[in-house]
Amino acid sequence: MKKRTSPRIIAGKLKGARLKSVPGNITRPITDRVKENLFNIIGNEIYDCDFLDAFGGTGSVGIEAYSRGASFVQFIEKNHKPFLILQENIKKIKDSSCYSLLKYDALKFLRNYHEKSFDIVFIAPPQYKDLWKVSLITINSNEKIVKETGSIIIQIDPIEYSNIYLANFKEVEQRKYGNTLLIFLQKPIR
Repeated sequence: MKKRTSPRIIAGKLKGARLKSVPGNITRPITDRVKENLFNIIGNEIYDCDFLDAFGGTGSVGIEAYSRGASFVQFIEKNHKPFLILQENIKKIKDSSCYSLLKYDALKFLRNYHEKSFDIVFIAPPQYKDLWKVSLITINSNEKIVKETGSIIIQIDPIEYSNIYLANFKEVEQRKYGNTLLIFLQKPIR
């Protein structure tokens, strides 16, 4: 079995920082290549944004968002082992006013959260359980969680993909990198 390398922060304030990873298959780690491409796609949208990292895992994506200029990152992770690793990794962000970490169910958070809207909502749930679809349906019902000009980014295995109709969001782009598919959604112009 191939040993998993520890994720690193690719650019920004924390460039080069290594993060701890979760042993086993509890999380769906994003490779550095996919993460770099993701942040190249969203580019300047990340600067000064409010970023939601649902199903946070090790926090690699949310910490990268902070490193590249996000003003606030909300991390959600309910599983105990990943949560403990995320608690360690998040210490790389020295200013605790720039993030919040909740040990909580991401779907319940998406359903019930009404405090503020996010510029970018990143969803990378456990694989092959259709949780990405359930997440999108939930966000569609609580659309104010995403700002009017905001976006949703889904990370799944390409074999999980199927079309899904959402009244309040539309798919605008897909990018495939090996066994990772990134799906970008936005609110339609009304």
